[in-house]
Amino acid sequence: MITIYRILTFLLYPLFILVIYFRKLTNKEDTIRYKEKIFSSNFKVNRQENSFLIWFHAASIGELKSIIPIIKELNNKNIEFLITTVTLSSSKVAFEELKIFNNVHHRFFPLDVHFLIKKFLDSWRPNAIFLVDSEIWPNLIFEANLKNIPIALINARITGKTFKKWLIFPKTAEKIFGFFKMCITSNLETKDFLEQLNVKNVFFNGNIKLISNINTKRNDNLNKNYLMQNKFWLAASTHVGEEVFCIKTHLKIKEKIKDIITIIAPRHIDKVKKIKSLCEKFNLKTEVLNKDQSISEGKEIIIINTFGILHDYFNMAKSVFIGKSLLKKFKNDGGQNPIEAAKLGCKIYHGPYVYNFEDIYKFLKANNVSKEIQNFNDLGENIVKDFENPVQEDNHINSLISKLGNETFKKTMSNINKFLSNEIY
Repeated sequence: MITIYRILTFLLYPLFILVIYFRKLTNKEDTIRYKEKIFSSNFKVNRQENSFLIWFHAASIGELKSIIPIIKELNNKNIEFLITTVTLSSSKVAFEELKIFNNVHHRFFPLDVHFLIKKFLDSWRPNAIFLVDSEIWPNLIFEANLKNIPIALINARITGKTFKKWLIFPKTAEKIFGFFKMCITSNLETKDFLEQLNVKNVFFNGNIKLISNINTKRNDNLNKNYLMQNKFWLAASTHVGEEVFCIKTHLKIKEKIKDIITIIAPRHIDKVKKIKSLCEKFNLKTEVLNKDQSISEGKEIIIINTFGILHDYFNMAKSVFIGKSLLKKFKNDGGQNPIEAAKLGCKIYHGPYVYNFEDIYKFLKANNVSKEIQNFNDLGENIVKDFENPVQEDNHINSLISKLGNETFKKTMSNINKFLSNEIY
């Protein structure tokens, strides 16, 4: 099956190029750097000859942020880091988050086509590779093994649905996952799945997204004074189909609080124009808020059109709905990261589909930090109650999350250091 995969990806390469070009035309790819994904001439290799290069591949924003504390811990003058991501949003966050380092390089991950991956590895010559979360790329894994480059999977997450697909070709699955010298899982279910595939050196330390550094000090956001003088709530990381729910929730709250402001921060900001049009169909005064722009007076719906600033709004909002949790299509991969909102003292609401962060949501629910809601009436009534009984700062929750994060970090770094010093395999 690996041979078939290699042949298929090679034959489909021209089609992949067309897809990337189309995505560029629809503003889903970087207008200049998109070529890093499809042409080896644009790999832009920039590394020191005698350094030890560690490559982390993290698909999107959450995965990228989760590895930054690890990079800080490993960082020294003899090490360089290559960070690859897939999404346009992650590249913009990478620019902000990684500029504090002078030995970290960000590139887009090339298509998992054999000759591209081979050229990428030959050019960058990494000494070790870490794939984050569910980034399983057979050509990369196979080629790294051929070149004797140790490769590990960290914060691994395999859903029950995905595991069943792997079991259609059990020998192929065992071979691919067997190439990993170490796997650190984000939950016990994934650890069990990997052990069923006879994978060696599998560890569970907790979800590494718990270790992300979050500044809990109040910020000086341009719109802080305006928002703190008004009543507002935040719908964060919403996906297509959830915005209507947020609008109906706004209208429900408006029955009790006439001047309520709803802030929508969509997961994919290329959808802001469609969301604005949708809001206007409900005759709501709506504004798309760009970077460093002040909120206009009298607006009911504010749509955030900037990457990487959710922290600012979590710092100000006390009632937050976190998306990718409402629609049934998210049953097997629903849920966005609630940790940052929890650390910043927010009361968190979500729908029934939070598989990706199920363990964390159980913890938050047990400590009365999060609550599952069933419909817009339910959410609207809860947010009205929050305004009637303001959510109080709970440093105890922050301490508990920090303690869990510290334990996860300590165990994870122990595994990673043993992997890098060849003590694990």
